[in-house]
Amino acid sequence: MTGAGGGRRRPTVAVVGHVEWISHVLGRMPAAGRISYLTAPLEEPGGGGGVAASQVVKLGARCLFLTALGDDHWGRQARLEMEAVGVEVRAALREEGQTRALSAVGPSGDRAIAVVGTTIHPAATDDLGWEDLARVDAVYFTGRDPATLALARRAPRLVVATRRRDVLREAAQPVDVIVGSDHDPDEAVDPAALPAPVGAAVWTRGAEGGVVRDAKGEAAWRATEPPGPPVDTYGCGDSFAAGLTVGLARGYALMDAVMLGARCGAANVTGRGGLRAQLREAPGG
Repeated sequence: MTGAGGGRRRPTVAVVGHVEWISHVLGRMPAAGRISYLTAPLEEPGGGGGVAASQVVKLGARCLFLTALGDDHWGRQARLEMEAVGVEVRAALREEGQTRALSAVGPSGDRAIAVVGTTIHPAATDDLGWEDLARVDAVYFTGRDPATLALARRAPRLVVATRRRDVLREAAQPVDVIVGSDHDPDEAVDPAALPAPVGAAVWTRGAEGGVVRDAKGEAAWRATEPPGPPVDTYGCGDSFAAGLTVGLARGYALMDAVMLGARCGAANVTGRGGLRAQLREAPGG
């Protein structure tokens, strides 16, 4: 496993989070009492952890993915497909079965998601080799166990999804970067109100770009132009966060890492699902 540091060598990034086995369909979710006919099903592993882990590998970094999977057909299929793209999957098995989800995409390309079952996450009590997090270059955290956030803090660079704001509060660990959507109230968090310091907050604003807020103040960036027409917004935020984390693992300055994330989000929107259009780069960046 690679030690801490940047440069042109191939870094190692760990992802701590969840997987959903997701069915992507075209159409709209029905209103109450109505029936919708959805078309063109496409299935793949997704979820915040699954999408991010896949993007890390496609950027040429090594990826150690600490997660939990259902002990069933869909959990096994998710592992096989993640490993097929080069992710090192370390998964605790859960008897309740793999979480499923349905993502419906309308003409605008924006998605609506329905999650079926309980989202399963790794716990600090799972034997996943947590000590290895001290030897990676960066961690992207989107888990739900505060004790695993404390374990992730062993890494030299720690990026945490703001949708895990309750975990941030309970774990009370210093974080290098928090990242989330400035348009999503479920991801809103005031860094100053957290019990431990946050180095920087990165807020995405979709096609508008986004802002970085740190001790130096606020700096905005403009969105990267997608390499094709927008098709599906599923996974764009998690691909952005993965690109940001890989950039930090390479030793990039924060805004340069943000712009790598922006390229990842822009590429992702041009394909169906969360994995098929992700940005690809050669190992080493």
